[in-house]
Amino acid sequence: IAALRIAKQLSSTLKFHILPLRCSSETQKPTQTLAMWPCVVSSFSRRLVASLGVCGRRKCCGTAAFMPEAPAFEGVRSRSELRDFSVSDSERFWAAVGNQRLSWISPFHTVQDCDLTQGRIKWFEGGKLNVSVNCLDRHVHTSPDRVALIWERDEQGSEVKYTYRELLEMTCRLGNVLRRRGVKRGDCVTIYMPTCPLAVAAMLACARIGAAHNVVFAGFSADALAERIRDAESNTVITVNQGVRGGKFTELKKTVDEAVQSCPSVQQVLVAMRTDTPVVMTARDVAMEEEMLKEDVVCEPAVMNSEDVLFLLYTSGSTGKPKGIVHTQAGYLLYAALTHRYVFSYHDGDVFGCVADIGWITGHSYTVYGPLANGGTTVLFESTPIYPDPGRYWNTVERLKINQFYGAPTAIRLLLKYGDHWVTKYDRSTLKTLGSVGEPINTEAWEWYHRVVGDGRCPVVDTWWQTGGICIAPRPSEPDAEIVPGMAMRPFFGIKPVLMDTEGKVLTSNNTSGALCMAQPWPGMARTIRNNHQRFIETYYQPYPGYFFTGDGAYRSAQGYYQITGRLDDVINVSGHRIGTAEIEDVVNQCSAVAESAVIGFSHDIKGEGVYAFVVLKKNIDIKEDDLSRQLNKMVSKKIAKYACPDVIQLANRLPKTRSGKIMRRVLRKVVERDLDGLGDLSTLDDPTAVQEIVEGHNAILRKQQQKQQP
Repeated sequence: IAALRIAKQLSSTLKFHILPLRCSSETQKPTQTLAMWPCVVSSFSRRLVASLGVCGRRKCCGTAAFMPEAPAFEGVRSRSELRDFSVSDSERFWAAVGNQRLSWISPFHTVQDCDLTQGRIKWFEGGKLNVSVNCLDRHVHTSPDRVALIWERDEQGSEVKYTYRELLEMTCRLGNVLRRRGVKRGDCVTIYMPTCPLAVAAMLACARIGAAHNVVFAGFSADALAERIRDAESNTVITVNQGVRGGKFTELKKTVDEAVQSCPSVQQVLVAMRTDTPVVMTARDVAMEEEMLKEDVVCEPAVMNSEDVLFLLYTSGSTGKPKGIVHTQAGYLLYAALTHRYVFSYHDGDVFGCVADIGWITGHSYTVYGPLANGGTTVLFESTPIYPDPGRYWNTVERLKINQFYGAPTAIRLLLKYGDHWVTKYDRSTLKTLGSVGEPINTEAWEWYHRVVGDGRCPVVDTWWQTGGICIAPRPSEPDAEIVPGMAMRPFFGIKPVLMDTEGKVLTSNNTSGALCMAQPWPGMARTIRNNHQRFIETYYQPYPGYFFTGDGAYRSAQGYYQITGRLDDVINVSGHRIGTAEIEDVVNQCSAVAESAVIGFSHDIKGEGVYAFVVLKKNIDIKEDDLSRQLNKMVSKKIAKYACPDVIQLANRLPKTRSGKIMRRVLRKVVERDLDGLGDLSTLDDPTAVQEIVEGHNAILRKQQQKQQP
């Protein structure tokens, strides 16, 4: 019977690797919760898959290949020569890398069809593939029992591991549920879940059947969720009963119930159980895990074109209306896999610890798609850096033997406040690479991260990326080259950055600053903004015709290293002097009393713009505001210039941040401008009450200023 079933599957899916099977007698199993999913894999499947494998008509990509070693290019003998080649002959470079790293059903006939003047971006046309097969099946064929996911649950010490075979079965079951319930190729499924294995399976199940996914941060408000569901026109939402983070529970199902009331496109809500707390189920709701247990563990992969949509990811724009960034199949997957492998020096057998939420582009690329495409072991971090105590990250590193750790500067600065002992009490000898992501990392945080967390031996990769580009820096430098704290260093393979002046001319010299643009396309670029391609053109291509405009400013050092100086709307013009707020923040954060800061410009009667600094002090610091002001002004004057000294310093308990850890500087600007009606979209804030605290603090400063002006 098993042989007949295999033959039947082979007849329709010859091009794919592994088809794990189960016997029909095992379909009846008790309902199991999310935490018990490893138990779902049948013993029959384990035996059968261990003895049988199906290899299709395509070139297999060896997971041990490390990009600089293969493919080989004639005349290229060093890393620097390879980088030069990747820019000067990008078509040949990307064609070879695409063939070497991805598994194709049908080969592509055109490497790229791109025009930066028109915003047209197409890669690997004619090629056909399936992303889930690249992330799962081909690794099940070679290493079915390799660990794919380590779920670091909120409860410390309760991690759960999933092999590639188990993840494939989970994905196929869910893919079959979606297909049976009417989700078709080209539909968009909204996923509103915490970082957990079922969320990863949901993403991959969408990719397997040809549907796009739209992952929304668990914890966004019902209004924010509804806005994203409506724009994506999702007919299906996947969620859990409750989320668990930092020892606290969030009612995700209730949020979905409220959101879908204003979403006429939604036909069904699939609900999994993260906790034992029951929820009200309506006629629209589906008990997802029960339905999955009824399904076969074989799900035929859809044959997708390279430029078919893989996912949408919404990010807040300057106007406050979220924009749905669109990424496609082949180009995105190749770039995520390549950067994951090379930027972090990931090798087979390593454990990759990216603590980003999957609702962020970093979570998509370096928690899910990059590591899984490379056959790696990736950590799903559900908790917070200070739960149950400030040693959580490093306890996790010790227990899971993490080799590459990737986190945000805001978390590093937070942990720095608690002292070194929360780090040094844990064994971190397995660490080989440290990564920083989300915003420029200040010098003090970089030094602490490198010296304390990495014991001075782990390179710190200060990555730079965008939701629309996932274009990040390589390892910090060439062999034996100087490592400069706070710099993203040199660009990745195939990336050609340029700096532009205010007149739109390319700045060719080093030791200069300008608007950061890209002079040629790369596969990981976004293709459009959903339902608003004109906005996509206006945002990225019109400011500097013929170039991709990142919106960031950058400094290029005499050595050719790049430092991201901040968004160009974060540049202050003080008495004719232009200065990036990140530069001032870096100096302020070097103060021994300061945990973190945010600097903005504000209207000044004499200077045109003044410098307004929001400052969060380290824990248990007792310092008078006047003393702090004098100390900071002295430091800024010495490090930069007197004109850069803060005119106003506002102490705050915390800063308004997105759930991915970014400081919402546009909100701070609106508060200082007294434009509270223009705060815009606050749905991405981790805790909206932080805004009210900032408003109250600003009002207190205004009252003090008024009292000083009174006779």
